[in-house]
Amino acid sequence: MSRERRSFSPEFKLQMVKLYENGKPRNEIVREYDLTPSALGKWIKQHQSTGSFLHNDNMSDEEKEMKRLRKENQQLKMENDILGKQR
Repeated sequence: MSRERRSFSPEFKLQMVKLYENGKPRNEIVREYDLTPSALGKWIKQHQSTGSFLHNDNMSDEEKEMKRLRKENQQLKMENDILGKQR
C-alpha cells in the first residue's frame, strides 16, 4: 500500500525540527504527525547544515557544478541546432 505524496511548508518542517531539538524523540514525532522517518531525518540534517529546506541550498558543490554543466550543454545544443539550420 503506497502513501500519497504530501508536501509540507518550511514553517511546518521547522516546527518538527524544533520539537526534535527540544528533546522529543524522533519516533514520537513521526508517529504523532504521520511522517516518514526519512523525511524528518532529512529536515533535521538540512536545518543543521544550511538552515534551509530548499533543494538548491542543500546541493553539494558537485551537484551544483553538474547542474551548471547540464544547463550549459543544453544551451550549446540549441545554438548548434540554430546554426545548423542556417547553413
